[in-house]
Amino acid sequence: MHVFFARGSAALVLLFGLAACNEGGETVRVDLDKRVPSRLSEKPVTVPTRISLGIGSMITPKEGYIYYQRLVDYLEKHLATSVTTVDRGSYQEFNQLLKDGELDLAFVCGGPYVEGQDDFGLELLVMPETLSGETVYYSYMIVPAQSPAKRFEDLRGKRFAFTDPMSNSGKLVPEYMLAQQGETPERFFGKLIYTSAHDKSIRAVAEGEVDGAAVDSLIYEYLIRKEPQLAKKVRILARSAPYGIPPVVVRPNIPAPLRERLRTTLLSMHKDPEGALILQGMMLHRFVPATDAAYGTIREMRDFIKSQSQRQR
Repeated sequence: MHVFFARGSAALVLLFGLAACNEGGETVRVDLDKRVPSRLSEKPVTVPTRISLGIGSMITPKEGYIYYQRLVDYLEKHLATSVTTVDRGSYQEFNQLLKDGELDLAFVCGGPYVEGQDDFGLELLVMPETLSGETVYYSYMIVPAQSPAKRFEDLRGKRFAFTDPMSNSGKLVPEYMLAQQGETPERFFGKLIYTSAHDKSIRAVAEGEVDGAAVDSLIYEYLIRKEPQLAKKVRILARSAPYGIPPVVVRPNIPAPLRERLRTTLLSMHKDPEGALILQGMMLHRFVPATDAAYGTIREMRDFIKSQSQRQR
C-alpha cells in the first residue's frame, strides 16, 4: 500500500453541545473553633425544552443510524429534554445552521469544523475515540478490486468521486496531494462527481460507476465489517497521514451551562452500560475532550491549497 503525505500539514457524520452544572449557594457562618463545614446548595441547571442535533453520518454511515437514534434517546433521558435531529445534504448547510443558531450541536468532519471555527467561532465539544483507542482517522483512496492502478498517480484521466466540497477525507486530502504536484482535481481527473456521503462513494467504486474515490477510513472500516462482500469489490490504493477525528461541535454563544451539561453527559457515556452499548454499536470506545490543535494540519492543508490556487491565477 502506498502511503502519501508526511505528517505536518488534522481526522464520525454531527454533534451536541455539553454543559456542566453550575454550583453556588448560601454561605453558612460557622464558629471556626468548632470547625463546622459550611453548607452549599446547588443551583438547578435549566436545560431548554428542546435542543437540535445535526447528524452528518461521519462516524457511521446511514446503515448505522439506529445507533444515532439510540444516542438521541440516551441524551433525551439524561438531559430530560427533547432532541430534534437534522440531517442535511451538505456541510455548508450544517455550518450555516450552526452559525444562525438553528443547530445547537452537530457531528461534523474536521474540514467543516476548521472553516466554521475560522468563519464564525464554531466550538469544539468532544471528539470520539475509536475501539483501538485512537482519536485520528485517515483518508483512503480506494479503487475497484480489479483495477490495474498501483498508485494514486495511475488515476490520471479517470472517473473519481469526492463526497462533499468541505469534507477533509473526502475532498481536501486528495486535493492537497495534487496541489503538492502543481495539479488540480479538474485537470488531473477525467471526470469528477460528488456523492454527498462516504458510503455512497464506496458503493460507487464497488459497482464500477467510478474508477476511484477518497473516503473516510472510519466509514470504510465500518461498512467492510458490516458487509464483508464489499471487501471483495474494492481495495485501498493509498492511505493518508492521520488527521484529527471528526468532532462533535456546538454553536457559538451556546449557554455555558448547557454546553457543560452536554459535555459531561457524553464524556461519561462509556461508564454507563446503556451508553457503552450504543458506543460499541457505533464502533467507538468513548468520547474524550477535544482541542483545536488536533485539527491544525487540516488548516495547513487548506491554506496551502489556497496559496497554490492564487499563484496559478
